[in-house]
Amino acid sequence: MASAHSLAAVSVLAAASKQGTLASSSSSTTLHSFSSLPLKPRELSLFPNLSRVALKVAAKAQSEVSPVGETFSNLKHLLLPVIDRNPYLSEGTRQAAATTTSLANKYGADITVVVIDEEKREASSEHETQVSNIRWHLSQGGFEEFKLLERLGEGKKATAIIGEVADELRMELVVMSMDAIHSKFIDANLLAEFIPCPVLLLPL
Repeated sequence: MASAHSLAAVSVLAAASKQGTLASSSSSTTLHSFSSLPLKPRELSLFPNLSRVALKVAAKAQSEVSPVGETFSNLKHLLLPVIDRNPYLSEGTRQAAATTTSLANKYGADITVVVIDEEKREASSEHETQVSNIRWHLSQGGFEEFKLLERLGEGKKATAIIGEVADELRMELVVMSMDAIHSKFIDANLLAEFIPCPVLLLPL
């Protein structure tokens, strides 16, 4: 699924210190572009002690692992999946949003948010509230613009949709909370099979 230059396996980075050290879809799509007032970005201490990927999901064998510094210094396209149905966003999703904006600001990258739900959502105030909260949390990180994709009611697993979007838009990093795995929205065993780029998993 992934292009020739993509990693043969998904690298899952696990967080390693309490200062914020971070360890490591296609049918109809609705595209939005938002602008919001710039606010001061949240300060995070990123990867000060990591020199290599801590953990690799090896669905496909690969002998070399890129240094963390090299992997992140060239980031230009970040993907933030929103899988939970909480209109105010779960703690894990809020954490992932804050980390994504911090990385985007640090490396000059753009952000794409993909809202995923296997079930079709009718237009509702709860959905509008969720979109509004996504916008707010990204603006809290000082990020003024982002793209929003909605993949709703397709009956596909979230992991497959994330992989499709990451492949089509040539994403370079997917940022998610471990909450998505603990809540069984994401099957960790399928990450390497479907997602063609590194995945940053944040602890709860």
